[in-house]
Formats: sequence, C-alpha cells, structure tokens
Amino acid sequence: MKQQIFRLAGLALSGLLMLVTPAWSQTANAPPPTVTVMNVQQQPVYAQQSYVGRVAAMDIVQLNARVTGYLQSQNFKDGEDVKAWQLLYVIEQAPYQAAVAQAQAQVEAAIAQSQNANVTLQRAEALLRTPAGQQSTVDAAKAAALSDTAQIDAAKAQLQTAKINLGYTEIRAPLDGQIGATAVNVGNVVGPTSGVLDTIVSEDPVYVTFALPVVDALKFRNTAQAQGGLSGIDLLLQLPDGRMYGQTGKIDFINNQITATTDTLNWRGTIANPLLPGTGNIPGAARELTSGEFVTVILRNRTPQNQIVVPRDAVITDQLGDFVLKVGSDNKVVRQPVTMGANTNDSVEIVKGLSAGDHVIVDGIQRVHPGIVVNPKLAK
Repeated sequence: MKQQIFRLAGLALSGLLMLVTPAWSQTANAPPPTVTVMNVQQQPVYAQQSYVGRVAAMDIVQLNARVTGYLQSQNFKDGEDVKAWQLLYVIEQAPYQAAVAQAQAQVEAAIAQSQNANVTLQRAEALLRTPAGQQSTVDAAKAAALSDTAQIDAAKAQLQTAKINLGYTEIRAPLDGQIGATAVNVGNVVGPTSGVLDTIVSEDPVYVTFALPVVDALKFRNTAQAQGGLSGIDLLLQLPDGRMYGQTGKIDFINNQITATTDTLNWRGTIANPLLPGTGNIPGAARELTSGEFVTVILRNRTPQNQIVVPRDAVITDQLGDFVLKVGSDNKVVRQPVTMGANTNDSVEIVKGLSAGDHVIVDGIQRVHPGIVVNPKLAK
C-alpha cells in the first residue's frame, strides 16, 4: 500500500514539473524589458529653500477722534482704497468755529489794551521831564505795557489752540491704503475716549516675515557674502492655493537676536503688491496679498550652480537609504546610492552618487530590479 502511495506521488510530481518547465523556458527566452533612461548632465541649479511666512502691512494706522462732538459725516465706503490726506470723517464744527472766533476777539482786545498801555507809558515818560512827573508813575505804566504785551501772546496761543481743535474736526487719511469698516456711525458722539473709529492698512509694497533655522541662516549668509550681499538672494512666494506669486522681493531686515525657544532667526523681506489687472477698486480683492496672510517663502540664490538633477520619481527610498537604478555599459541594472539636495515636486538635485553621462532609469522602474539586463531607450 505504501509503495502504491509513493508511486502516485511520484507521478503527480512529474506532471507538475512538465507543466512548470515550459513556463521557465519561456521566461528565460523572453527579451529584456524595455526601460527609458536619462543621460544625466550638469545643469544650472538655483539653490533655494522654503519657509512658512506671513504677509504684513508696512503701515497700519488707527484713526481716533481728538476732539469731542457729534460725528457729522463719513466720506468713504467701508473697505475702499483711500489716498493720503483724503477727508474721511467730519465732526460737528460749529462749536469749534465759535471758539476760534472768540479767541480771535480776545487777541484783538489784547492788542487794543496793549496799545492803550503804551500810550499811557509815553505820557508818563513825557511828564517825567516836568515837575509834575513821578518815576513811580512811569514804572507802573511800563509794567502795565509789558503785561498787556504778554496778554497778546497768551491770546494768540489760545487762538492757535482753537484753530488746532477746529482742524481736528476733520479726520483725514495719513497714508495711502485700504480702510476697514467704520466702528462708529454718523450721529454718534465721538471723542478721545470713544476708541478706534477705523483702521487703514498700507497695501503696496508689503512686508513678508519668516523664521529661518540658524543653520539655514548661516548658509544663506555665507552664500550672500560670496555673491555681493543680500541682493544676491531673491524672495519668491507661493500662495495658499499653490500658485506662484508673480513678483520677486528682496530681503531688507535680519533680526539681531536668535529666538531661544526655537533656535531660529527672524528675517523680513519686501515685495510689491500691485492692483490685479481688470479688478478695478474691488474692496478686499483688488490685490493678491493681504496683511496677515500665510504664504510659503522661497529664498533662492540669484546665481546658479551646475548640479546634476533627475526627476523626483527616479529616486527610490528603502531601509538602506535613497538610490537610483543605473544602467551600465553592459545594459545591466545597478543599484546606485545617492545623496539628495534641494528638491521640488518634480525634480531633485543629486549632490553625491552620480556623474555626468550616467544612464538613470526614469520610466519602467517597476518592471526591473538590480542585476537584470534591460533594453534601454534614451528619453527625449
């Protein structure tokens, strides 16, 4: 019985080998898989690094009332762009116009009184040359004249104060920018204690603030020294929706202290923020950048360096590190470890591991592995 079982097992194994052997023979005789390779060469690369940044207005001005009175008029629409010295609010002016008129009258009265005092002094001095004159009378007249002259100065100062207060009844824009929504409506009483009436934010150009790790800051500083200063670094922005902003900025400030809690150094750049074509004066939508907006800051060296760059998909990462599949002169696939530098979504800089003229597989990677022979086709 056991012999019969062994015989049946042997027949089954022989049949299985007959079924499998043709498949092996077909695989061994199959042509090498075709892959697309790239002839890597050095090309100009702009060293760059990305950071999280925030847009900030260069000037933010809060408007306050400096005199008390009813708010008589609002001469702008909420959210519109305003020009420097544009009239924005008017506080009732009648009481302050009356104060100016009263102060003007006091000046005229003081002048008249001073003129009378000078005439009295002249008479006393004339009588002093006669037996009827007394020195004490002259001294009293001179003191009165000087006092009345001082009253003129005091009255003029009160007139100037009245005119200043009258000027405060007109609140004008101190700079070009976008104004927000008014906090107080016409008809309400406003004054120095009533709080902020509105806020104006400058729009063009704007600041961009961001923090660099100290290591990155040192690298950029050394590069800038070799390229003639901070002017050798361009500041680019990527908007929250992924688009690249069309303007190029520059670095204008580096902080003099490192933030101890994060070991970073704060940098600041300036960049233009012009009106968008075709938008006109649309409140809140006429310019691309808005104060307080988060953006991606890209610092890029203006002078490129020659580096080897390959498509990002050509680099594979496993437990042993980063590598590419290189095709040798015998068309055999070789695993080539590499060290990556700066990278984007599409490409990566190879700092170490490849030389000009190497053939790297860029398409068909999933069909091959190190050690097999392939049919390489040069990418266009």
